[in-house]
Amino acid sequence: MSLKLTEKHRILVVDDEPDIRQLVSEILQDEGYKVVVAENAEMAREQVRVSRPELILLDIWMPGEDGISLLKSWYESGVLGCPVIMMSGHGTIETAVEATRLGAYDFIEKPLSMAKLLLSVEHGLRANQLEQENKGLKKQVLAPSEPIGSSTAMRDLRLQSERIAQYTDVVVTLYGESGTGKEVFARYIHGKSDRSNSQFIKSIVSSHTSDNFLSELFGREEDGKITPGLFDEAQDGTLYLCDIPALDAASQEALLLTLRDKNYTRLGGTNKIDLRVALIVSSQHDLRDDVECGRFSEELYFRVNVVPLMIPALREHSEDVTELLNFYVDRLIALDGLPYRHFSVAAQNYLRNYRWLGNIRELRNLVQRLLILGTDTEITQEEVEEVLGRSIPIFRQGVEKLPVSLFELPLRQAREQFEHDYLSYQLEQCAGNVSQLAERVQMERTHLYRKMRSLNIDPKQYSK
Repeated sequence: MSLKLTEKHRILVVDDEPDIRQLVSEILQDEGYKVVVAENAEMAREQVRVSRPELILLDIWMPGEDGISLLKSWYESGVLGCPVIMMSGHGTIETAVEATRLGAYDFIEKPLSMAKLLLSVEHGLRANQLEQENKGLKKQVLAPSEPIGSSTAMRDLRLQSERIAQYTDVVVTLYGESGTGKEVFARYIHGKSDRSNSQFIKSIVSSHTSDNFLSELFGREEDGKITPGLFDEAQDGTLYLCDIPALDAASQEALLLTLRDKNYTRLGGTNKIDLRVALIVSSQHDLRDDVECGRFSEELYFRVNVVPLMIPALREHSEDVTELLNFYVDRLIALDGLPYRHFSVAAQNYLRNYRWLGNIRELRNLVQRLLILGTDTEITQEEVEEVLGRSIPIFRQGVEKLPVSLFELPLRQAREQFEHDYLSYQLEQCAGNVSQLAERVQMERTHLYRKMRSLNIDPKQYSK
């Protein structure tokens, strides 16, 4: 994928000299970049928080906190995820080495050579893009090529997915909690379809702001220049829209028209482009909840909910835990060169009975931690319990007085136990009426349903 040097690339210029800020800003803007400026460390921190730049040009010598100290604090706090190019009018070899050691991408001396500066900016952006792409590829390699598990539930889901893959003109909606492997199923369906040799494009809807998602989805035409969108990139392939309930009203309407008419138009353009894309969407909860709350178009719901596929939580097919543990041990050892370790029978049995609120993603992260932190070849139950913390107590139906042992639990587990008992008590008072419950606990119904599902609470059991 080639680097697109457009206004989408935001650059922060940090320098206490107004002339330098203005000169550098004007040159970068002439090259098509979007520029924000800061005259000191405090303003730079605020711009990083608000503007989220993709590259920073940072002066070393500034009143108050200097650029080297600012760079060090950024990287130590982990808030910075972009390259930094240092600028200095009194540069020395020692300063350049120190800046590089702290994580700076490049070092440029003043007076600035604009040709060198532009080249360094381009190379910095390109390197950052390649790093992000490599991270994405590594995640993709780490994920299984097909859903793992020999349980009846997983065998049936694989068969359903293979049948669904034969009908690429219908929209598939994947339902399941976070971490259950919805993307793995989306890729599996794509791989089993006649579009498998074409692109699989993924976009997380909730990661975009409402005002730029239309441009991201449909692309843009401006002054004769075409910026492709997701539909363009996924032509003849599959587009996977993760977290579809996060679509704003304008994007819902535009997507509805596209699915209805089987064509789309880029923003600013006039030509209608035939839609040759298989669409798969996903949600962590029933979209009908959002329709009832007025947050999701009912007509779009019927368009995307043609073929729903429910991906179960890991605790609902716990017999697959051992197979998943072995898969991620082998995959992480191969990718990261970690020493081989295996789970004892007691540890496997313990994990088969663990609740896995984070599902397969939590299991994968656990395996990674154990491989990194452990020393013995065998992973014992005691080691697993130590890494996980004390297990979450089995949730009870009905409400009892909170046990003293609740105060001995880790904060996250204690909070989940309390939330379960609290909502169970309130449901008893409402006789299972979720609308009344939402009013009593002052939560929106959509969020309330999500919370109850995560805590394994069935409101029907409280109906009188």
